[in-house]
Amino acid sequence: MDRTQKEETVAALHAALQETGLVVVTQQSGMTVAEVTDLRRKMRAAGASFKVTKNRLARIALKGTQFEGLDGLFKGPTAVAYSKDPVAAAKVAADYAKGNDKFKIVGGSLGTQNLDVEGVKALASLPSLDELRGKLLGMIQTPATRIAGILQAPGAQLARVLAAHAAKDDSATEQGEAA
Repeated sequence: MDRTQKEETVAALHAALQETGLVVVTQQSGMTVAEVTDLRRKMRAAGASFKVTKNRLARIALKGTQFEGLDGLFKGPTAVAYSKDPVAAAKVAADYAKGNDKFKIVGGSLGTQNLDVEGVKALASLPSLDELRGKLLGMIQTPATRIAGILQAPGAQLARVLAAHAAKDDSATEQGEAA
């Protein structure tokens, strides 16, 4: 990698980190290309990104961002997972780490708040932004459904009373004709 490519890599990573809400630093010792590709695919599906980095270049890219505190985590074969959603990258990384011994979470940062491994795993256990939106929408719709049911109930009760009264009148008329 020549100097120009390094500068472009640093600039691209720096720009991505400026727009990110969460960064998870990982180590992936001995992972195959297929495994890394699979992990990238899962990250992309969740709205996150995964990039294998050179430690020195990653440290340079961190400067001037809210994630400067992660500088000390870049030792050994590292990579970063990042996402705008404060849960997506952590969720995918934690799930992948459970099934692959070669992949380990080192730490992370949610904005300026640095997280250890347990902090990242705790963050991963939270529902994602889309799941929260779905739950909120369900909570909003439930009262509306109940209100509609309550408003329809008096009309349905009135209809049953009228139907019962009509049936009573019909049976009384039939009995009167039979007598």
